[in-house]
Amino acid sequence: MVFEPFEDFGDVQTIAARLGDRDPAVRRLAVIALAGTASPDAVGPLLSAAVDDDAGVRVQAAQALGEFDGPEVAAGLARLLTQPEAEVARAAAASLAELKAPLAGEPLLPLATHPAPFVRAAILRALRGLRLPEALAPARAALADPEPEVRLQAIGIIAYLKREDALPALIAAARDPDAEVRAVAIGALAFTRQEAAAAAIAEALGDADWRVRAAAAETLGRAGLASAAPALAAALGDTFWQVRQKALRSLGALKARNAVGAIAPLLGHEIAIVRKEAAAALGEIADPATLAALDAHSDDPDPEVRKTVRWALTRLAA
Repeated sequence: MVFEPFEDFGDVQTIAARLGDRDPAVRRLAVIALAGTASPDAVGPLLSAAVDDDAGVRVQAAQALGEFDGPEVAAGLARLLTQPEAEVARAAAASLAELKAPLAGEPLLPLATHPAPFVRAAILRALRGLRLPEALAPARAALADPEPEVRLQAIGIIAYLKREDALPALIAAARDPDAEVRAVAIGALAFTRQEAAAAAIAEALGDADWRVRAAAAETLGRAGLASAAPALAAALGDTFWQVRQKALRSLGALKARNAVGAIAPLLGHEIAIVRKEAAAALGEIADPATLAALDAHSDDPDPEVRKTVRWALTRLAA
């Protein structure tokens, strides 16, 4: 079949009429064209396409609805999210994450307890971006969900809202059975200076999973917890370079002068990115006692390391 081009891509009614064509390919093209108009008038036709008999049209509708916003769009995407075709549900989940209007949260909140884990996770992910206070209660409840992905998305909501009264739930999540959940929960604690949170982050430096240790090393710096400098200096001996890298960055951010003796030897580390982070940390701290160590590595074989060492030397000279 030869497809005739649409006469007017800005005419929503003209394009929408193609949604009644017998050929699914024509209907899919109509959905694409409707999204291209960027007109609010296209939402109604797109919602009609979201109940098309053809799964391919519904996928296209789910993708197109991601260009719009509001409660009607959210409700339509939520219906698509619960459909049996995996490709339709995935497209709806991706578009739900693009919602920005707070009013879009109203039709989503009831689905936070949907029987399907995929739906629960997608709904929580969408609610995270909307930053709705009403989402805090379902997020807290979801921290007890049997599915790690759901718990991850719940932590995202709590982290975005930055509510001190949710700290006990986040601290508990920092000891979750799943390592990825623990790492994300540790990162979410960066917004607070409360001692209980600081203790939980520091405790995570001894976690069995290196990803959690790396998250803890990074979060201590982001949270500005200067008292954690000794623990971070100890983490420079971690067996995973990723943990050393994060610890170096945090020690630099904290300007931990007492740690320069532990940092300077890493200028000779076998991994270039660790050498670079060591130089950057020493540059941030700017302790004159490290001048000789930095100068000795000003001709490092790696260009990025050399540049960072020389920048650090300028900091000491300032």
